[in-house]
Amino acid sequence: MNKKSFYLTTTLPYVNAPLHMGHALEFIRADILTRYKKLMGYEVFFNTGTDEHGVKIYNKAIENGKTAQEFVDAGFATFREQLDQFGISDDIHFIRTTDENHIVFAQAFWNKVNENGYIYKKNYQAKYCIGCESEKTDSDLVNGECPHHPGIPLELIDEENYFFKYSAFTEKLLALYESRPDFVVPDFRLNEVKEFVKTGLQDFSISRKVEKMPWGIPVPHDDGQVMYVWFDALTNYISTLISPSEFETVFSSSIIPSQDSASPAFAGSISSSKTVSNLQESLFEKFWVNGTPTQYCGKDNNRFQSAMWQAMLMAAGLPNSYQIIINGFITGDGGVRMSKTLGNVIDPKQVADEYGTDALRMFLAKEISPWEDSPFTMERFAAAYNANLVNGLGNLVSRTLTMAENYGVDVSDIIFPNFTDIAHPAYERFDYAEVTTDIWREITDLDKYITETEPFKMFKVNPDQARSDVHHVITGLARIAVLLQPIMPTTAEKMTELIKDGKKPSEPLFGRK
Repeated sequence: MNKKSFYLTTTLPYVNAPLHMGHALEFIRADILTRYKKLMGYEVFFNTGTDEHGVKIYNKAIENGKTAQEFVDAGFATFREQLDQFGISDDIHFIRTTDENHIVFAQAFWNKVNENGYIYKKNYQAKYCIGCESEKTDSDLVNGECPHHPGIPLELIDEENYFFKYSAFTEKLLALYESRPDFVVPDFRLNEVKEFVKTGLQDFSISRKVEKMPWGIPVPHDDGQVMYVWFDALTNYISTLISPSEFETVFSSSIIPSQDSASPAFAGSISSSKTVSNLQESLFEKFWVNGTPTQYCGKDNNRFQSAMWQAMLMAAGLPNSYQIIINGFITGDGGVRMSKTLGNVIDPKQVADEYGTDALRMFLAKEISPWEDSPFTMERFAAAYNANLVNGLGNLVSRTLTMAENYGVDVSDIIFPNFTDIAHPAYERFDYAEVTTDIWREITDLDKYITETEPFKMFKVNPDQARSDVHHVITGLARIAVLLQPIMPTTAEKMTELIKDGKKPSEPLFGRK
């Protein structure tokens, strides 16, 4: 029997700086979802990677005295190391927008959109935020600055570029949203993007002149232009699923660029004679066409993922995404946006190094709102760590298994339930705060059971009853270990080993700080 397929992607962070707490929130929540789907019996393709083109990358490379390629190679290595700190699944798929296969696909995608009549060239002037890598209208600005990147001067663009006919997709996008009321989660983010689209979409530039910005994917058949970074990067969600030999089937043979294309990446890489005899076995067919391509992103990416990318897919004649999940922002104390200038930035790597990866995962799942902006302060984190993990779960495991060892409790018949039988329905709503809150309610109930039955006293007068009470708590801990698998996988594994051993842990699950 074939497994159901599930495809999840994150946004691709730029490699110009280390990952911040907002990235940690997105990657950890995406990982929780993929672990949940695997446990529910799905075949999962979890894709992420790095966005390695654009002005900010090019400028940062020059600032560091490196070539752009040297800079992004080092940035990708750092990115992979940081994901380990977040406890991301080992079988994740990585893509870089400098990968040759991605370059070839992005150019093939461009050619298909152009063939369908949605690309044209014109002179224009615009204000451009390098931080966002996007154009800004006056209505987007606050005191003449991008609200997401205050203090970074806007670049004024005055040149001839290629444009995408975004304006042609207003009604098509609204029809998509109408047919799919859960297309964007939560619903108020869907309402936001609806209102944005209803105001009328404006065509936008999808290229830059090489003489002004040389670090990008060359526009097919025009070696004087490179692709706008978003038009390039968004196509990764499909390029990671296919190889050049499948382009003819995914699009049509007429859009395969000739090998004399302006891009050196094409040289000898594809042949118009290649065909795919059985696309049904391809990753693209399994995970994009017949699967549920789902995308995680922050609220600042809502328009890009829910409108721009969907219009691009329509322009290329490809199926739309299945669902877009939107996180709020991580803020500093008082709801102030985290900023190096304000000195309120918290490095997720340092938190994981000091407190452990699972502690960071638990906090971002339980204590941060599923949808709204939420503050992350070390005071808040430390309080949650001590209450939930040190004095809560860790203490419960330690004292229960200490009693089990001291009282000779038989753990050979402890049953670990199947995850599918006890999985929390809130996973399907992407509400991990509800999931973890209910898990900790069960932990509190087990603590209360020990307080009320007092097996440490009962053992003196009725040892069989005391063993039965401890056995009951261990059974509850086995259930909790299973429930924690998607959220705190390392802790769940340790708890499983300890319960099967039936002896007190040699060291606490969570050390006091």
